[in-house]
Amino acid sequence: MSEEENKPKRTVRITLDRKFGVSEAPERRPRRNDDERGSFGDKPSFRGDRGDRRFDRDRGDRRFDRGERRFDRDNRDENREGRPFNREERRGGGRFDRDRRPRRFGDKPFNRGPRGAMNAPVYRQRPEQKEAIDENLDEAALEARAAQIEAVEDAGSTPPWFKRLIACTTEKGREREGKFLGEGVHVVEELVKHHRELVISVYVVEGFENEELIEAINEAEITLHTLTEDQMKRLSSTMTTQGIIAYCNIASKKPVYETSRSVLTLVDAVQDPGNLGTLFRTSLGFNSSGMILGRGTVSPFNPKVVRGSSGTFLRVPFEFDVDLVDQINFLRSKGYTIIATDLHAKQSLREIPAHKLRKMAFLVGNEGAGTNPYFIELADETVKIPMSSELESLNVAVAHGILSYEAAQIQEELK
Repeated sequence: MSEEENKPKRTVRITLDRKFGVSEAPERRPRRNDDERGSFGDKPSFRGDRGDRRFDRDRGDRRFDRGERRFDRDNRDENREGRPFNREERRGGGRFDRDRRPRRFGDKPFNRGPRGAMNAPVYRQRPEQKEAIDENLDEAALEARAAQIEAVEDAGSTPPWFKRLIACTTEKGREREGKFLGEGVHVVEELVKHHRELVISVYVVEGFENEELIEAINEAEITLHTLTEDQMKRLSSTMTTQGIIAYCNIASKKPVYETSRSVLTLVDAVQDPGNLGTLFRTSLGFNSSGMILGRGTVSPFNPKVVRGSSGTFLRVPFEFDVDLVDQINFLRSKGYTIIATDLHAKQSLREIPAHKLRKMAFLVGNEGAGTNPYFIELADETVKIPMSSELESLNVAVAHGILSYEAAQIQEELK
């Protein structure tokens, strides 16, 4: 035997302290009964160095014992105060709903889409509005109302003076009586201030409170009458009255064509009273020499035209129910350049030679059909308003306003 084999063998005993890299097979624990078993999904427990488990299920005094913890499944339908939860309340505004959790700077709000999707885009919408009601009564409604009043056989129930007022709410009645009605505070102020000679009388509703206007009417020595609410509604061309109406004679000033050095407007079959009222206001604003209303154009004494112009239509010289063919030839003989608006025109107003723009007469047409092609053929020049190709045409009142402004600038430069 070798010397190494004869040496005595030594046994080294090492006590392991269960540190890193050392493990022992776990002791087999006895099977627990049903009362000791955990529910499905419970995590296994681990013993520490001192043998006390942090979350030992076998201990009855553990911190989150199933029988005592706040959010026990058996007590899930009750909140802290013991009040039963409403499911809708819990879903929409419960204490632990994600939408109600504390937000920090930079957090995005939780927005639910139609199917509960989070962070869906929010679209700001206007509040729902009631359907707009037309404040104006149409001509047919006014005609029917006047006919109903005239058909009353008992003369005592409807006095003659009131019948005359009712007649002025229709086109036929205005032509027969030779009178028109100016309705509204601003219209009456304008008529009393600038056309006192045309105002026959003024009617106000009981309790009318504009003392300043009442004083102006009295100073102008205009007769003032009082109407009931029902009578005022029967005279008004709107759903809501302002409580005052002037009863006036039909009259107008004729344009002075020979000495005029400004712009005239020829109106071909414009039928919207609001548009015609705006044409009058624009003409007054840019010192127009006057307006010529061709046949088929709404009457300038229509209550809606009077109101649309705020009563200023009488300050613009005008003729109405005119044959435009004869008028175009007449104006040309007086040195006017007839300029028609046309979508197919190749030039703007400023591209016309300057000597033709000293005396201008614009020809504007119907809202839907435009200017009569025959009148366009009679015109000396056709112009277009430069604008985006996305839009086919402009409203007649808007187009007239643009041309009137440009014409005023051109004539100022030519002085």
